[in-house]
Amino acid sequence: MNERFELKVEADLDGEPRLDQYLSMRLSQVTEREFSRSSVQKLIESGDVRLNQKLTKAGLRLSGGEEITIQMPAPVELELKAQDIPIKVVYEDDELIVIDKEAGQVVHPGAGVPDGTLVNALLKHCAGNLPGIAGTIRPGIVHRLDKDTSGLLVVAKTDRAQLSLSSQISKREAKRVYLALLEGKLEQGSGLVDKPIGRHKTDRKRMAINETGRSAQTYFEVISSWPKYCLVRCSLKTGRTHQIRVHMASLNCPVVGDIVYNKKSTGSMVARAKLGLIGHALHATYLCFSHPISGLLLEFEAKLPADFQQLIDSL
Repeated sequence: MNERFELKVEADLDGEPRLDQYLSMRLSQVTEREFSRSSVQKLIESGDVRLNQKLTKAGLRLSGGEEITIQMPAPVELELKAQDIPIKVVYEDDELIVIDKEAGQVVHPGAGVPDGTLVNALLKHCAGNLPGIAGTIRPGIVHRLDKDTSGLLVVAKTDRAQLSLSSQISKREAKRVYLALLEGKLEQGSGLVDKPIGRHKTDRKRMAINETGRSAQTYFEVISSWPKYCLVRCSLKTGRTHQIRVHMASLNCPVVGDIVYNKKSTGSMVARAKLGLIGHALHATYLCFSHPISGLLLEFEAKLPADFQQLIDSL
């Protein structure tokens, strides 16, 4: 099924960006999917983008106030390979499966990562019986974890489970709690970070606090603290891309080992290796939702992975 988007360029536009640059950012914001400039350029070249109801060019400079219509072509499904990759199953029945994902594992195929993902592993484990999600190449995936984040992830095995779980997540009925080791000390022992998040203005792979972004709210509570670090429990009220990582960095206490948002001493691959971490120190420790068929409340907890726990013990 084709998607159609209608956008109006801000009247107080900052500078005069190219159309392809602007659309790459805005489409990534409204869909929470990544759109590269090259993919946007293909849409423009194929006539799927209209500027003030007329065909246009990728390099056209925007001045503000323009109306843009994007007609997204139906996605072409890629052939996914079932691969024998070990996964840690926490719970499984005919409708769904709960996984304790390891840090370093990508959830689903994407640009530059055609296989070796959790989806490839699940296709093997579930003998190919996973529903398609909105015609994309993310079968069964109703929410995600970043590559370097470990912890609990629920995957749908049937269409009805997919619809129920997706609804619970979008309506904020499912509960997700994370443990994060931060570099620095928070001024408050607990609180709410309520700052909108959107795509970074110049780096489409990054998110940022952005007044034109989507509402994002993270509750945090300090569990333990040390001279240079603190361990916090984070509960998500919303589920934006990189939400905890962006919010904690905005408090000047970025996640330890986060090579994207941590600009302090532990924000590099070298520092991460010295600390013995496989990914960054962020773990999805608790997951709660209603079973899509029985309606029973299901709760799951996952202990910290060995590398994360060993770092805590060393502190």
